[in-house]
Amino acid sequence: MASPLEQFAITRYTDLSVAGLDASFTNAALFMMVATGLIWLFMFAGLRQSALVPGRWQAAVEGLYEFIVGMVHENIGPKGRAFIPFIFTLFLFILVLNLIGLLPFSFTVTSHLAVTFAFAALIFVMCVVIGVVRHGFHFLELFVPPNTPWPLLILIVPIEIISYLSRPLTLSIRLFANMTAGHILLKVFAGFVISLGAAGGALAFLFPVPLVMTVAFFILELLVAVVQAYVFALLTCIYLNDSINLSH
Repeated sequence: MASPLEQFAITRYTDLSVAGLDASFTNAALFMMVATGLIWLFMFAGLRQSALVPGRWQAAVEGLYEFIVGMVHENIGPKGRAFIPFIFTLFLFILVLNLIGLLPFSFTVTSHLAVTFAFAALIFVMCVVIGVVRHGFHFLELFVPPNTPWPLLILIVPIEIISYLSRPLTLSIRLFANMTAGHILLKVFAGFVISLGAAGGALAFLFPVPLVMTVAFFILELLVAVVQAYVFALLTCIYLNDSINLSH
């Protein structure tokens, strides 16, 4: 039985170097392009013939957009309206990448920490820039909880700073770890199904057990793929709220 970690291997299709940096076209780049194409088709199908009474595709697009609008307004408020397109794109892109990874012979881009950390680092830098531009040096008040006695600030301020700086790491690891662990379990139980099916004989009666478990884990992974995209977008809204409204 093949190793369950083989599904995460990066495959180079073309070798390319730009200014001394490896810019080779890989399976990760390919599936990100596939995800972009699927999102474009989804949006095109839903918006090409906008009608007062929406069809199925238009209702799907509008429903998803309204869901993101509600998330942004609930967690950021009216000032977050300008970031709705960004949150909508981020959520849809991660969601499609997660779902593509559940297809046979596909590649789960979000199972690589380098990819999820790139998303998280971009969001972290954007939040810092927005906070500094909007509030200047008052942005540092984010690390000073209100009504805190002065003696406690010596302890609390470093904790707040460390907690803030760890955001890109925790945000990226959460998505990466959930997608990786789930796919390893799926691969292991799918391997049991193949092994028992090939063994036959006395082990044949055990064949349904890993098969049922594989189906159950697949349904669970489908739920995890949606939930993790939602959590990533939700935490992005919370981080943006800190920068925009300078909340604690």
